[in-house]
Amino acid sequence: MKCTSCSSDNREGRKFCSGCGARLAIKCASCGAANEIGESFCGECGSKVGTATTTPSAPPPPRETPKHLADKIRQSKAAVEGERKQVTVLFADVKGSME
Repeated sequence: MKCTSCSSDNREGRKFCSGCGARLAIKCASCGAANEIGESFCGECGSKVGTATTTPSAPPPPRETPKHLADKIRQSKAAVEGERKQVTVLFADVKGSME
């Protein structure tokens, strides 16, 4: 691990630099923020320390049904109410999965 202050090499697990005595920190691969040794997640962006996120995460799904879809569902509710459909259901149990 390289010291960010003096660029000297240090062995893994050290908390302070052997060359200048500065506190060693791990840079987040995603945002570049300094994190303490032993921390699993970045204090700035929440990414796992030591791993870079190469693909941006998908936006969270909407919390509510959009108004145009809710209106469409309400309008078609009477048409499908009481409708019967034939369905096929498959249930598979892997041995030991229900214990």
